[in-house]
Amino acid sequence: MGRTASSSGRKVVVIGAGIGGLTAAALLARRGYAVKVFDQARVAGGCASTFKRRGFTFDVGATQVAGLEPGGIHQQIFTELDLPLPEATPCDPACAVFLPGETEPIRVWRDPAAWQAERQRQFPGSEPFWQLMQRLFQPSWRFQGRGPVLPPRSPWDLWRLAQALRPDTLVTVPYTFATVGQVLKQLGLGGDRRLKTFLDLQLKLYSQVSADETAVLYAATALSMSQAPQGLWHLHGSMQVLSDSLEKALGRDGGLLLLNHGVQQIHTDRGQVTGVTVKNQKTGQSWVEPADQVVANVTVQNLVQLLGDRVPPGYRDRVNALPQGSGAFVVYLGVEAAAIPPDCPPHLQFFYNYDGPMAENNTLFVSVSRPGDGRAPEGRATIVASSFTDIGPWWRANDYEALKQAYTDGAIQRLSSYFDLRDEHLIHVEAATPRTFARFTARDRGTVGGLGMRVSTFGPFGFASRTPVGGLWLVGDCTHPGEGTAGVSYSAQTAVQQIEAQ
Repeated sequence: MGRTASSSGRKVVVIGAGIGGLTAAALLARRGYAVKVFDQARVAGGCASTFKRRGFTFDVGATQVAGLEPGGIHQQIFTELDLPLPEATPCDPACAVFLPGETEPIRVWRDPAAWQAERQRQFPGSEPFWQLMQRLFQPSWRFQGRGPVLPPRSPWDLWRLAQALRPDTLVTVPYTFATVGQVLKQLGLGGDRRLKTFLDLQLKLYSQVSADETAVLYAATALSMSQAPQGLWHLHGSMQVLSDSLEKALGRDGGLLLLNHGVQQIHTDRGQVTGVTVKNQKTGQSWVEPADQVVANVTVQNLVQLLGDRVPPGYRDRVNALPQGSGAFVVYLGVEAAAIPPDCPPHLQFFYNYDGPMAENNTLFVSVSRPGDGRAPEGRATIVASSFTDIGPWWRANDYEALKQAYTDGAIQRLSSYFDLRDEHLIHVEAATPRTFARFTARDRGTVGGLGMRVSTFGPFGFASRTPVGGLWLVGDCTHPGEGTAGVSYSAQTAVQQIEAQ
């Protein structure tokens, strides 16, 4: 597909080479736009990138991929870009969840029947809740597959939304303002501590907030994505293969990716975007890059900062009123294979103490490499363990390095209850904090995962890809349908279609 006459003169600048930005850039280049992507990092991929140490390849943040199944968002995008899908294996179980004092985990199986049997055994009497999740998930999934624009901000957006609606979509309407916590109480399950804790743990991974705060329509999808015919996938090589493929398509179709180049300001004139100020991180040189369209793969907080005094006041006020986002503490371990227990699942979640928070090393989400998956030399493995953390103390700490070391030691001590992490099995130890993520991804204060999927920020009530500034588009985990490589790819696809419609 070559450049078209109608779009060959349209200059697009993409800010940020995360998966959302690269996806938008590659799709636009494929459709004939003149695309330039700027990212201040040394490698593309954002929170889904990797780094190498002593023969190990570590996934920075994201470790699972959704949307590789037939008809899935990545499959759609890779087909349009004429790219082969990355090699991957389904995660089965998608996760093994260990609750405090229990040695037998709750296994989230990919097979729907196996998962139903597991949850009925683990949570007797909870089946009405899971059946409700399925009744909400199926029409929601079909609705999303028809490409709605949420929230709509123009007549075209409204038209696309209306095109996606069907009679079965009405099933979800009574639950528009409901949270998971409210539904549990309505079903008489609010007092089931094990069930509530399990849901808190799983939803925190996907929605950034607990069951009491998570919009139930979001939860219905998040809690159902692990089962066939959908599923979560473990990429062979590393998460970097996703961004590498998108980068390849971008270059093939005439787009340009400039790493080590940070965008410092978005320029507008009479409410319309005109370009951006770019700074070469190596030379210090700055210039204004003109653009007809700007696609910002950044947080809404970063977007407000980039607009400066050109940001519409109502938009700025809404962003400033948002609750503080989540930070992450991550420990990266390169180990001897002997440290890994037999039959260890690829993804585990540990909750250590019911009286403690769902953060600060009391909860760890752990990803373990598979033999031959390209992340570790033969006879060795990687362990990546992350916990949510309050970002404030990391920026206020009098002795940042001491705090980081204390968290690292604490995480390794916690992990040692499952893994054999004696000194002779530990080859490499490294950690990342919100300050690390701020430095390498430029996300505001190092927050991760986008906006919490509360009712007030989900779907029709969230932030739109179409911003109040003409020609300025927001993609990534602050827009519908949320975080994860699949979510940000949907947002990129939506913005591209909106740009085309103009």
